[in-house]
Amino acid sequence: MSPHTSASFGRTMAAIDAEKFNAFEREGWAHASLDAYARVFVPITSRVIDDLLDAAEASPGKRVLDVATGPGFVAARAEARGAKVIGADLTEQMLERARRAHPRVEFRREDAEDLRFPEASFDAVVANFCLLHLGRPEKAVAGFARVLSRGGRVALTVWGPPERARLFGLFLEAVRAAGAPTPAAIPAGPDFFRFSDDGEFSRLLSSAGFDGVAIRTLEFAHLLPDADLLWRGMLEGTVRTRALLTLQTEEMRERIHREFLRGIEAYRGEGGFALPVEVKLASGRKP
Repeated sequence: MSPHTSASFGRTMAAIDAEKFNAFEREGWAHASLDAYARVFVPITSRVIDDLLDAAEASPGKRVLDVATGPGFVAARAEARGAKVIGADLTEQMLERARRAHPRVEFRREDAEDLRFPEASFDAVVANFCLLHLGRPEKAVAGFARVLSRGGRVALTVWGPPERARLFGLFLEAVRAAGAPTPAAIPAGPDFFRFSDDGEFSRLLSSAGFDGVAIRTLEFAHLLPDADLLWRGMLEGTVRTRALLTLQTEEMRERIHREFLRGIEAYRGEGGFALPVEVKLASGRKP
């Protein structure tokens, strides 16, 4: 387990039941507040969309698959570039929201680890912050390679390590400082920050047969107007973090909240809290 993660955010691979973990993620997203997710995470994840699409060379006429499309913003941006895009997600409420927001884009229900498209269906596959929600990321990336045509490109993003992706780091540090236990109801899952390591991320793509693998580090500060926005977003609009918080006793949750408020004060400035964000972007080509 990574030294900076809660037990619910990192387990040894031998301890993971991938099916159980994936079922936990599916159930969690089916009941997460998409409004809370949109308020906190969409403004952050949207900042790297153009970098992601550039790395995938998503240009006019290209056939693009956006895996784990969520609210559909990556797919919509690719469509606006003139690409022929399909957005795929396993969560029906995410797909419904994406279809309402982006009626020009085709969206389909698909499992990232078991894509049903024929071989060589796409020129580019992109996935924005998808891998950390999967019990078998290696299987998923192998599937991305299968549906790509020769010369096609893949581009994937994950969060950087918690000391530099502070929206998550603050919570994990608060949980640790409060002495909170990991609720037994949370199944063992892969290390949330596994692919924040450049070597791990590069090997993931190389092992799936991609060449020319490159890892970029994207850094920026995200301004939050108040601390409660982030707290509510994590409490209502996530899966693992939401479970980690809501399954505590009320007393323990209040203790975590106090530690979180203490930690975020270090980032207070004019207009709110300027949180450092680091994102890792990996890309490669199918030979």
